[in-house]
Amino acid sequence: MTVTLSDPTHRAALAELKHLLAATAVERDRAGGTAKTERDAIRRSGLLTLAVPPGFGGAGETWPAILGAVRALAQVDSSLAHLFAFQHLMVASVLLYGSAAQRDALLTETVRKPLFWGNALNPLDRRTTLTPAPQGWTLDGTKSFCSGASDSDMLLVSADDPDGRLRVFVIPTRRPGVAILDDWDNMGQRQTDSGTVTFSGVPVDHDEILGPPGPFGGVACTLRPLIAQAILAAIYLGIGEGALAAAREFTLGSARPWRSSGVTAAAEDPYVLHHYGELHVGLAGAAALGDQATARLQAAWEKRDELSPAERGQVAVAIATAKVAATRAGLDATNRLFDVTGARATGARYGLDRFWRNLRTHSLHDPVDYKLKELGAWALNGTVPQPDFYS
Repeated sequence: MTVTLSDPTHRAALAELKHLLAATAVERDRAGGTAKTERDAIRRSGLLTLAVPPGFGGAGETWPAILGAVRALAQVDSSLAHLFAFQHLMVASVLLYGSAAQRDALLTETVRKPLFWGNALNPLDRRTTLTPAPQGWTLDGTKSFCSGASDSDMLLVSADDPDGRLRVFVIPTRRPGVAILDDWDNMGQRQTDSGTVTFSGVPVDHDEILGPPGPFGGVACTLRPLIAQAILAAIYLGIGEGALAAAREFTLGSARPWRSSGVTAAAEDPYVLHHYGELHVGLAGAAALGDQATARLQAAWEKRDELSPAERGQVAVAIATAKVAATRAGLDATNRLFDVTGARATGARYGLDRFWRNLRTHSLHDPVDYKLKELGAWALNGTVPQPDFYS
């Protein structure tokens, strides 16, 4: 069963935010661009600090509760759920990579303002470089797929230093030399602001480079990609559940039975019922695997520096399994929803295609085939996935 947020105020804020996003989701999907009004609503909600420990003034929620909130928002708006989720991934990055002084300064400020974080890490895009400067470093280059960079307050960035080492650091989004391009125009996830960021002579202080321990500081640091993968699984599951809920509403309220079905209501059609049964089983199975995976993630998070490589590998297997299941069940639901709603449901005003477009777009950034290869190595040879930024 999905874990809920522990604070009743936060639960109420989440419900209000979900209602707000649902009201304009179809219209905003068509418009694309930055959802400034909705991002400001997230800022006001008090939910940006869920992953910040109480010692820094945050809520200190568990990962099962945080990912449950992500899943709930993804049921109505997976773009904003993505940005909301990445906020907590950025906080986790500071907790895992940063020094004690960096954690204190950055997370206290995140709670106080509050800060909305954006992502310019993208380890596959190695077009950014750091060169030595009198007061630290100078950053130049380009990053693609920078989700949430627009309208953010802080950016988590990666770049290679002169020795070819990947460094991860934090800078204010509005620092001179940072340019956020309005070039995200994909068919799905249209309001994730996942476009390009360029850096031209951007100064980076020594103490803005996260560490020690930094991204390669030990087993605990390798939890970050597992959190990222668990976030994706939660989003995909939420999209699938949202698609099923939207289909159910349409079937019960607007769908018509086929003329040769022999029934008077679409909800009595045996083929429609068969589809709903299969979709329910697929999503329920993915949800159960997701709950199991997030529970293991939380246990590993609590162990942190005492976590062994073997234990970390078990968590990676559980999360990869949940992610594959969520991807498959979600794509099935977002595609077959039209089998249970009929031709009238393809009207643009309903926006039901957005569920498939969002999940199809997002799932291509980390191919399921390679997750299955990792899981096959585990199932056949007992080999756990090796840590990198995607597993």
